[in-house]
Amino acid sequence: MAGSGSSEFDPELVISHKFPESLYTYTERDAALYALGIGACAKDAIDDKELKYVYHQDGQEFIQVLPTFAALFSLGFTSEMEQIPGLQYDPRLLLHGQQYVEIYKPLPSHGCILNKVSIAGLHDKGKAAILEIEIVSYEKESDDPLCMNRLAIYLRGAGGFSKSSQPYSYSKNPSNQSAFPKIPKSQPFAVFEECTHASQALLYRLSGDYNPLHSDPMVAGIAGFSRPILHGLCTLGYAVRAIIKCICGGEQNMIKSISGRFLLHVYPGETLITEMWLAGLRVIYQVKVKDRNRAVLSGFVDLDRLSSSL
Repeated sequence: MAGSGSSEFDPELVISHKFPESLYTYTERDAALYALGIGACAKDAIDDKELKYVYHQDGQEFIQVLPTFAALFSLGFTSEMEQIPGLQYDPRLLLHGQQYVEIYKPLPSHGCILNKVSIAGLHDKGKAAILEIEIVSYEKESDDPLCMNRLAIYLRGAGGFSKSSQPYSYSKNPSNQSAFPKIPKSQPFAVFEECTHASQALLYRLSGDYNPLHSDPMVAGIAGFSRPILHGLCTLGYAVRAIIKCICGGEQNMIKSISGRFLLHVYPGETLITEMWLAGLRVIYQVKVKDRNRAVLSGFVDLDRLSSSL
């Protein structure tokens, strides 16, 4: 069991835990590789709205960076959870349930990022515990805040730790960030269909998520899948690219925040259909796998303005 510093689940110890600050360094090559990993230019290598993520005629330092690249700054913090005192769970039963990202300024093409991490929430759901980890990322040189990630981690089998009849629940998040809008019954404002490649997970993992669930057939089989599955954050990247393309007119810096709830796995090679609804400056979206007609991801993206082309 992880978090064996205490003999039982102690929520007060968990929420008071202080993580060490950490650095994340990336180059233009990392930004371009990430863009290819979430399907940029896969349909059209000279797409003028996507080529900017992988190439610039004045040099690689001028390439643009997709907003979902910010999610990479949160990689690795689930392994840090094993250091949290009072947290009792089985790492094999851990699920990444939700991701929320706020973008404070356009991400530079390269950088050294300082991450400050805290516990943002802890909830007893009976059979499971939900732990929320918040990572605020700063440009190390200027100390300017760049973005914030919040992950909701489902710890199956770790619930039932409440000391009173009222289930334990702690959160420091504004309710408008954690509430998920219902998918509208009306026709979508826009629909975008795109096929992932059979090697998509092998390409995406080069951005830093080397979990063998996405590459090793034996590990995938033990987890109950017929073959390795696509990373949830890769599917989120596909969804946000679809929104940038269909609603933002290719302008990625219109995006202020991104929220995604992972509903079901995707197999590399499957076709993703992203459905989008406009509600003011909010885009509500849902991603379905065409091949199985199942919803795999849903959430919202908040914009700072609407595109003049709409």
